[in-house]
Amino acid sequence: MPIRVLVVEDSVTVRRRLCDALAADPAVEVVAEAADGREAIHLCETLRPDVVTMDMMLPVMTGLGATEYIMAHCPTPILIVSASTNRGEVFKTYEALAAGAVDVIEKPDGTEPDGEWERRFLAAVKIVARVRAVTHLRARLGSWGQPRPAAAAFPRASSAARACRIVAIGASTGGPGAVLTILRALPSRFPLPVVLVLHIGEPFAEAFADWLDRQTGFAVAYAVEGQPVEAVAGRVAMAPPGVHLVVRGGRFHLTRDPARHSCRPSIDRLFESLAEDCGSSTAACLLTGMGRDGAAGLLEIRRAGGLTIAQDEASSVVYGMPREAVLLGAAERVLPIGEIGPYLASMAEARIP
Repeated sequence: MPIRVLVVEDSVTVRRRLCDALAADPAVEVVAEAADGREAIHLCETLRPDVVTMDMMLPVMTGLGATEYIMAHCPTPILIVSASTNRGEVFKTYEALAAGAVDVIEKPDGTEPDGEWERRFLAAVKIVARVRAVTHLRARLGSWGQPRPAAAAFPRASSAARACRIVAIGASTGGPGAVLTILRALPSRFPLPVVLVLHIGEPFAEAFADWLDRQTGFAVAYAVEGQPVEAVAGRVAMAPPGVHLVVRGGRFHLTRDPARHSCRPSIDRLFESLAEDCGSSTAACLLTGMGRDGAAGLLEIRRAGGLTIAQDEASSVVYGMPREAVLLGAAERVLPIGEIGPYLASMAEARIP
């Protein structure tokens, strides 16, 4: 059976190019086209496509609004097809990813070699079609901007976790929503540095730290070469797009070494450096994502005596990276995404005098 795709795009020219690219592949079928968000919802409910390609800036109802509704009421894998130059549109893209959209690809700009963008687009559609869509209650309940729960309400972590001095998080497909869930569960007095590697397309990565800062109330910024890790205590340092982030001698270092698992930044590179530099004082979390990046690095942290957590299958958009970690024996704990933040918070509470 072909992959059934609903194309949502208000520009006739762009929509035609998307449909032509899809129609050229016999494994894909365009079942309908929509020019606004409300029409997209109606067609999604009526036709139940395998994949929706979604523009963000739409009349009547925005792509974000349509994504939130679809993921709350008729969950369907969504590939965002967006222009990356407009900051407002980029922020809407992040919000759509956090609301359950699977991935994002930039719109063609006319400068690509012939057929290159179409190949990437078709590959992205086929990957997204393999993802199991789940209902996102955040979109249904409207929990954006809700205050964090009180730290006192969290269960205490085990004594083995109390020596941790740094938290590292790695995520890929489905990562924006997962990271947001964790950070919103941490108390405002969370004392540890949090280091983050997220796989997101480079054209869309530039403003992600700023968006995450606004959404969580945490100070979030891209790591700087030579910056002391202790200088970001109680804040989030994120790997900049297109470079690896490692820790050596208690400082952040940025490298353009070859990609690992086709990823740069690579979660493995960060985790391996933390295992060597920080050892048992590291708490590392490997979240939803496709592939295996981070699994070997998580194992190195566990071997060094650090605390290692993998997101469970039920709450993962893609149970790829966490599954690899579990199979390797790298995860000391396997937790639903809703329990990871509270666990880290309890660990931090245990070390506050």
